[in-house]
Amino acid sequence: MTMTTSSQIRPRLVQRDPRRLTRLAVNAHYQTKEEYDRLVANIREDGCLTSIPLIYGAGEYPEGEELIVSGNHRCDASVEAGLDEITCLLIDDPQSRDQLIARQLSHNAITGKDDPATLQQLYDQIEDVDWRAYSGLDDAQLQLLAEVSPEGLAEANLDFATVSLIFLPMELEAAREAFDQARLGQNESWLAARADYQQTLDTLASTHAAHKVGNVATALHAILAIAERHLDELQEGYTAPDGTHLHSGHVGLETVLGARTLPAPAAITINKAIAAAEGRGEIGQGQGWRLLERLAGEYLSGTNHVPTEPA
Repeated sequence: MTMTTSSQIRPRLVQRDPRRLTRLAVNAHYQTKEEYDRLVANIREDGCLTSIPLIYGAGEYPEGEELIVSGNHRCDASVEAGLDEITCLLIDDPQSRDQLIARQLSHNAITGKDDPATLQQLYDQIEDVDWRAYSGLDDAQLQLLAEVSPEGLAEANLDFATVSLIFLPMELEAAREAFDQARLGQNESWLAARADYQQTLDTLASTHAAHKVGNVATALHAILAIAERHLDELQEGYTAPDGTHLHSGHVGLETVLGARTLPAPAAITINKAIAAAEGRGEIGQGQGWRLLERLAGEYLSGTNHVPTEPA
């Protein structure tokens, strides 16, 4: 990579009052209130900064009022923690606007990632509760650590993507309660093949475009409605090309009937027939499907039935 101007710098350590330093007018990096409060508490505990802000002077800013290139939150938290002086890394070599913005973005963007298994091992080595809090791991990360197995789980052999769906009731109070439960980790996670991730996004995008909606929940509702209209196609999961069964497990009646419901009069008739067959001992209790199977078999063997070849 070739720079249009020299990018070499010779920074030096200086002591500064965090109240006087110039803050960035635009800062893309942000922290949640919980993260910021944790930072303030840690600085107050340490009595100093343990990671150094990067500031810029070069005669463009008065001494003591240099521009904070990286570490705005640390400087603000230092003030709140009551520090009168902090150590900073000062760039006094003249920098263009492009260079300053690029350095700012690089400090926020090039941060690396934590391997969950290694993170769990390190966290478990901390015995003191206060120092565990000091580590800054939040409830979501702790839930991940509780579920992750350190055996064979590392960046070298782990490639995954996460899509979180939160199903909420329409009522406001019930929705709030659901969010509270979610914060406690009382939710469910389903694993899907990594290869299906892009297809999921493509399907959502196609649904967005077709229905002219911009909301993921609305698009998902449309996808589920389409799937509901094709329940009978789930027969492919247990029906071989020659018409025999692929397995002997139980399947949903909706995959047989192509619908989740049936008219109440039909249900009454079927219930009466099942009760009668159970009363005569022709089928076992709770095995109403055996009567339906027998009736279907009689129909298929009848003289009026015309067999069809498998597709």
